[in-house]
Formats: sequence, C-alpha cells, structure tokens
Amino acid sequence: MTTSLVTGGAGFLGSHLCERLLREGHRVICVDNLITGNTRNIAHLRDNPEFKHIEHDVTISFQIDEPVDNVLNFASPASPIDYLELPIQTLKVGSLGTHNTLGLAMHKGSRYLLASTSEVYGDPLVHPQPESYWGNVNPVGPRGVYDEAKRFGEAMVMAYHRAHGLDTRIVRIFNTYGPRMRPRDGRVVPAFIHQALANEPLTVFGDGTQTRSFCFVDDLVEGIWRLLNSDTHEPMNIGNPTEMTILEFAEAVIDLTGSSSELLFKQLPTDDPKIRQPDIGRARAELGWEPSVPLAEGLKTTIDYFRAQLDTSGSG
Repeated sequence: MTTSLVTGGAGFLGSHLCERLLREGHRVICVDNLITGNTRNIAHLRDNPEFKHIEHDVTISFQIDEPVDNVLNFASPASPIDYLELPIQTLKVGSLGTHNTLGLAMHKGSRYLLASTSEVYGDPLVHPQPESYWGNVNPVGPRGVYDEAKRFGEAMVMAYHRAHGLDTRIVRIFNTYGPRMRPRDGRVVPAFIHQALANEPLTVFGDGTQTRSFCFVDDLVEGIWRLLNSDTHEPMNIGNPTEMTILEFAEAVIDLTGSSSELLFKQLPTDDPKIRQPDIGRARAELGWEPSVPLAEGLKTTIDYFRAQLDTSGSG
C-alpha cells in the first residue's frame, strides 16, 4: 500500500487532500500541530484504520517509523489574519518546516510535493500570471512573511531536486474556497459568506475593482493529484482562470445567500494584490487539467457549509 504523509493535514486544504488520498487507496499520515488547523476537519477520518494524525510542529525535526512514499507539505498559516498574527511561525514553517520535510523525504526515498501559492507573484506586473513570471514581492512588507516563506520554500525544493535528485513537485495554489474554511480567517470568501448570512455589511477593501480568480477545492485537489502523479518538477499553477472583481464576487454572494447585506468600503491593506489570474496553459497541456465546478455551484456548497456551522454553533 502507498503511504502518503500530509503536513498541515488538519487544515482546510490538507483535510480535503487527506480524504482524496484515502479514496485512492493510500495510507495517510497527517502531521499537524493545530496552530491553524482543527481536529474537526479530520474527525470523520478518525475511524479509518489507514488514517493517522500526529500532532507535531514540523519546524522541529521528526521521524516516521514506517515507509513513506509521498510527502505533501501543506503546513503553513495561509490567511492574512493568521500570517500577520504569526509572522515568525510563518517564516519558520516555510523555511525550517520545508527543510525538515525535505530531509524526511530524502531519508525515506519519497516523492515530495510543496504547496506554494500565487502570492509568490506578489502584486503582479504581468497578467495573467504564468509560471515563468518571477513576481513583484515586497520582502519587508507585512505580507512578505508569507510571500517570501513560500518563495524560499520553492528555492529549497528545487535545490534538493538539483543537488540530491529528489523527486519533487511544486503547486502554486490560487484563491481556493470550499467547505472547512474558517469563517473569520480574513480571506474574502469566508468573510463575505459569513457577513451575508448574518445580513451584516460585506467588507470591501479598496474600491472593489481588484480581481481574484476563485477555484473550488475539489478542482484544486484533482489538479494536485494529477501533479503528484506527473513527471514535472517545475512549479505548476493550479487555479481557475475565470477572473472577477471583488465587487462582482460580493454581488454573487449576496444573490446566492438571499442576503440584505450592503457594502462597507475600507482602506486597501498594504501590498494587497490588485490583480490575480492564473495562466493554466501548462496544467492543461501537461496534466490534462482545468477546473470544472462553476462558481455558483461551488459557492452554493460552501454557503450550505457555513449556514450549517452557524446553525450548530449559534455564533459561527
């Protein structure tokens, strides 16, 4: 049986990835210190004999006492609220955590996949963003702790590939949404949905003309699965190329929730990207992948999840 280790496996993306790997017949070892992850995300996997959760901080070296075929490194705070509150932890997990998991992969002879981000492109001067674009990142700005941690992680992965011949993959993830996002994690999808369901004003930063490209989590996981099983070592964009403004997205959320919410405009945060759209030409050509879930369908599923969370908690 193939054994896959997923760091950050109790997080939003990591938990969906653990599910997919189990469905594919893998034994899954989830390593997560729960600094931003939550055991609720993996509670339904607990009774599966092929699933194991180890509560551990990957910035501290660790070993696994069994064979490991794949190491998928998804450990990192990934929302603005998290990485602005945890700047040093974010830098450490991108550097020390990546180093430790690469060392584990070397020791076990594993294939290695790094979860990187569209934030490596910063506030881009090239649009849409192809993998060949080097980015426009402010290394000393408040967002630099996340952007540069991921850029460093990519550099280290490629160094291990070139120097040691490690079998590596890098996925650059664009604005992904779906069930298990945290209501108040600072990202636009959970923020808008949570506010709309409460009939509160939707907080729009700037004038709302900045763009994002939203990819449903099932589509993302399918792309990651194909990338893991491909032969490509260079970074790969996985995201939805359908670009929309924040104002258009707000209107979609209000419409699908039936909310009476209005819009509340606030100042744009420092270094917030003005545009974001993946060029997925390589993913189409090399993986035969492109997203298939329409925004309305994915949003409805996500809204249903948040509505259920509000109903069960009474407070969200």
